[in-house]
Amino acid sequence: MLNRLFGSPPDETPPESRLPTDRQALVDASASAHEAARLLRAPTALAQLTEEEALVVVGFMRPKRFRSGTTIIRQGDAADTGFMVLVLEGEITVETLIARRVDPATVNVLGPGSLIGEMALVDGAARSASCTASTHVTCAVLTREALETLISEQPTTAAKLMTAVAQRLAERLRESSHKLQIYSRLVQTMQQEIDQLMPTPDTRLR
Repeated sequence: MLNRLFGSPPDETPPESRLPTDRQALVDASASAHEAARLLRAPTALAQLTEEEALVVVGFMRPKRFRSGTTIIRQGDAADTGFMVLVLEGEITVETLIARRVDPATVNVLGPGSLIGEMALVDGAARSASCTASTHVTCAVLTREALETLISEQPTTAAKLMTAVAQRLAERLRESSHKLQIYSRLVQTMQQEIDQLMPTPDTRLR
């Protein structure tokens, strides 16, 4: 699939350097580019995009393959933040280091139709988690340079893309906030149970 992706071999002319007509012709002639666009519109990615918009975005992406065990994104990396990845084939394990733990905790395992790295692509901040290929992975990569060209050539589609990414990040933030509320209630309940089982001197005097 990789060699046929977007109608050209990998590591050739960067998509942002192609003429718009050439880029569009390559995408139109590539069945794998249409499959990538379908995955880009998956519920786990950017479902807000239309098929036409997804095909335009795919035209600015470049194919890449990672061998099993390769770290694609490393938590805390503030230098290599200029890309996001759409998984086409394979699985990626998302892990994060938590204070007072030696080994990283697995946050998620992502498959085809999943996006990684979009947060750092938007704000340029350090990576918030590590992403490792748990199998051989085929993916499509959107770089910041390609995104800038997309904004210049197709501002309407670029605006829709960034809106979809922002909505995805907002949903993730709401999920984190909800989990934090549950955790807070759990801690409060546990503390009440501990106080009942092992009352402090102050509570014994009441």
